Amino acid sequence: MKPLLRSLTVLFLWLATTLPASGETPSVLVRTAPVVQKTVSDTLIAYGVLDPDPDQVLSLSLPHAGLINRVWVRLGQRVKSGDALLEVITAPDAQMQYLQAQSGVDYAQREYQRLQRLRSEQLATKTQVDAAGKNLQDAKATLEALRKRGMDVARETLRAPMDGIVTRVDVGQGQRVQSDTTAILIAAEQRLIARLGVEPEDLAAVQTGTPVTITSVFVPGVMLDSQVREVHAMINPDTHLVEVLAPIPAERDDRLVLGSRIRARFHLARHTALVVPRSAVLGDAPGTFVYSVAAGKARRVTVQTGVEHGNEVEITGPLQAGDTVVVTGNYELTDGMTIRTAP
Repeated sequence: MKPLLRSLTVLFLWLATTLPASGETPSVLVRTAPVVQKTVSDTLIAYGVLDPDPDQVLSLSLPHAGLINRVWVRLGQRVKSGDALLEVITAPDAQMQYLQAQSGVDYAQREYQRLQRLRSEQLATKTQVDAAGKNLQDAKATLEALRKRGMDVARETLRAPMDGIVTRVDVGQGQRVQSDTTAILIAAEQRLIARLGVEPEDLAAVQTGTPVTITSVFVPGVMLDSQVREVHAMINPDTHLVEVLAPIPAERDDRLVLGSRIRARFHLARHTALVVPRSAVLGDAPGTFVYSVAAGKARRVTVQTGVEHGNEVEITGPLQAGDTVVVTGNYELTDGMTIRTAP
C-alpha cells in the first residue's frame, strides 16, 4: 500500500499548488494585438529556376571544320571579353580549299593582265577584258570569305566576345567538328530571368506587368521585386506547366546564381481587408477562429482566412478594425475565460 499512498500524496500536493484559492477565478496571461484594416492583394505561388535571359545569350559556332585541340573553359565558368575559350586546328580539306582559292586569284589576276595587253594590241575585245575582270573580283571575294572563316591559318583560338557565364559547352578536346557547329553558349551575368511554372487553370490571373516577389527556396533572406515580362501560350511538355518569365533586377543579391531554385508570389487583385498576426488564428474540428478580448474575457470568434503575407493573415468574420485579439497564450484559452494582459 505504500506506493499507493505515495501517489496519492503527490496528487494532493499538485492539486494544492495548481488549483486557485477559494474565491479566485482562473486566468491566463496573454499578449494581444489590434485588428488592422489594410489594402491587401490576392496572391499566387509558383516555383521555378533562375536562367539566363534568352535575349542575352550568345552562341559561338566554329566557322570551319577542324579538330578541337584544347578547351580552356568549363560549364558555369565566368569569362571576360577576350579570354581564350578553345583552340581549333583547321581541317586539311579546309586548308586545301583556301589554297585553291588563293591559286584561283593568282590565275585570274594573270589572265586579266594578259587580256589587257592583248586589248592594247587590238587582239582582244573589251567584253573579254571585262569578263576577266569580273572573274578576278569573284576569285578575290571567295578568298576573302574563306579568310574570314579562318581557313588561312593552321590553328585558331576562339575568344570570348563579352563578359559572361559559360552556360553550355558542346565540344571536347580531341573532337572533330564540322563547320558552323555550335561550340559554346555565353550568357550575360547581369541579365537573368526567373523562369516560373504556373498551373494552366491559374493562368487567367497572371498577365504581363503583374507584380511578383521572388525569394530563394534554399537561401533565407533573399527577396527581389519584379514584374511579369512574358506569359507563354503553351504547356511545357516536361513540367506540364505554363512558363512565365520575370526579369531579375541587375542589383540582385549575390547569393542568387544561375540555376538557383526560386519561389515567386504573384500579387493579383487588391482589396481592403481586416488583418491580424498569423499567431492569432487557431483551428480545430469546427473551423478556424480567433479569441477576441472583451471586458477582460476571451471570446471565441469564428473567422475565415484569406490572403497571407509575411506574418499577417486576412480574416473575415464578426470583427472590425480596432478590436483586440489574443496572439500569445491563446492555446490555453477557452471561451469566456478571464485573461491577464502581459505588459
